[in-house]
Amino acid sequence: MGLNYYQIKKNVRKARKLVIKGTTAAGSGHPGGSFSMAEIIGCILYKFLKYDPKNPLWEDRDRLVLSKGHASPGLFSNLAVAGYFDESEVEDLRKLGSRLQGHPDLRCPGVEFCGGSLGIGLSFSIGGALAAKIDGKKHHIFTIIGDGESNEGQVWEAAMTASKYKLDNLTVILDRNFIQQDSYTERIMPLDEELIGDDISEMWKDAGRWKVGDKWRSFGWNVTEIDGHRIEQIISAIDSTLQTKGTPSMIVARTIKGKAVEHMEDNPKWHGVAPKPEIAPLIDLELDCQFMIAPSIIAGDMTNLETEVRKAVHGRADYIHLDVMDGVFVPNTTFDHTKIKELRPITEIPFDAHLMINEPVKHVQNYVDAGSDIITVHAEVCNESSFGEIRDILKSNKVGLGLALNPQTDLPSWSYKFIPELDQLIVMSVVPGKSGQKYIETTHEKTRKLAKTLSDKKFEGFIEADGGVDLSNAGACFSDGARVFVGGSAIIGQPDVRNTISNFRKKILHARRKLLINKAYELGGTDLVNKWIDLHIIGEKKNELIQIAKEASYV
Repeated sequence: MGLNYYQIKKNVRKARKLVIKGTTAAGSGHPGGSFSMAEIIGCILYKFLKYDPKNPLWEDRDRLVLSKGHASPGLFSNLAVAGYFDESEVEDLRKLGSRLQGHPDLRCPGVEFCGGSLGIGLSFSIGGALAAKIDGKKHHIFTIIGDGESNEGQVWEAAMTASKYKLDNLTVILDRNFIQQDSYTERIMPLDEELIGDDISEMWKDAGRWKVGDKWRSFGWNVTEIDGHRIEQIISAIDSTLQTKGTPSMIVARTIKGKAVEHMEDNPKWHGVAPKPEIAPLIDLELDCQFMIAPSIIAGDMTNLETEVRKAVHGRADYIHLDVMDGVFVPNTTFDHTKIKELRPITEIPFDAHLMINEPVKHVQNYVDAGSDIITVHAEVCNESSFGEIRDILKSNKVGLGLALNPQTDLPSWSYKFIPELDQLIVMSVVPGKSGQKYIETTHEKTRKLAKTLSDKKFEGFIEADGGVDLSNAGACFSDGARVFVGGSAIIGQPDVRNTISNFRKKILHARRKLLINKAYELGGTDLVNKWIDLHIIGEKKNELIQIAKEASYV
């Protein structure tokens, strides 16, 4: 069974947008903490939690308890996406009489805990887990706590209690974003080490300074430490906790407050401040501009693909792109599902399998069984019937659904009915099956046209640029509408893969910042451009934004 990667990713993006809509309408709320836990809630709801939106009080449901209740917009938005109530209701956030208040309220369907004063949610969850044990119930309790509320002594009394009663039906996730209401957590009551200076990214990255996991271990908990924005790491950690017997489990998820919106990221101001209405459309666009890097391992040593996978992992790739060639649809041969199955145990990072093969409908189940998380087939070897069958196989196995187009291929009319369900469209910018080709320049215009067509037909997936993509054109590909970037010799063929991927991200981020500055000018002229720039006070982003605006003569 696949990660359900793309469905989670799309739902998390939709939920983040609803957070902005709700807090902007209310003029208040907590977007920062809602965004730091976005992937955590997404993985719980869309991968693990047993629930029925039509029957919120179903006795055998799993429970999701949000202890850090001020992040209620993040909970409400996900409950709306999950179908508990209409998404439009988020605009009632914090209104008198609304079911969606500043903290979770039991009047809202799907809410399990009335979160008010911090530090209580874990105790509440322990009571529920212990009751379930006594009653012989099989449901599981997932609880999200904050690092700021971990200042409370009650949290640690609860930690001892859960361990004493061996509550293995309880999984707690610590949203470790390093910021609480007044400042950085490590300046108020350090869980790791006292923060010296203002660069909390150093705390995030330096494992030698992490102490909070050891604190929980000392209380008798099973502890896992992860990047709380990597879907595959969250899923793997929760999978592990569900197999753990005889002890409660703690997942320490290192996160970024305000994740996915640059001016909110790592900024204590956005703990509890709502965006201004004129800024909200820019945030909405920025959320649509999240991107992924997917190295293609066949550009490395084909006799030792295991090493190439490890290079991609070390380089912090988002996906690993697997080019399957059968020597028939394309002239070359690479590997098949048996090699993917051999490679799968090396990493949790999603496998993005690009099947350049004839009659994919006959073989796609093998690639599902081998551990692919995203599978893309070519339009040239499909029709409505066969692609529909492929869609059914992939969706039932929670594997991402992709369609690829060769350079001379237009989007076929039969594919239109599938576009709302499509997770990925690969736009080939070289002739598939031949190495060392340069990017076909006409692909820029093709991608722009496709992006418009797909948007008109309610496409919520991601366009993937594949073939000849390098540091010289990655930014232009982003501007065209691509959001996933495959790099062969330009990434995996480089001596320092991590540095190369970092440089790719910088190029694409520059293009994204330029797009947002242009949009700000379009919506509100120089005044809105300056307001947008002035929001970016953490790090060196502001200087780059000023330069972009000057080059465009906006300031």
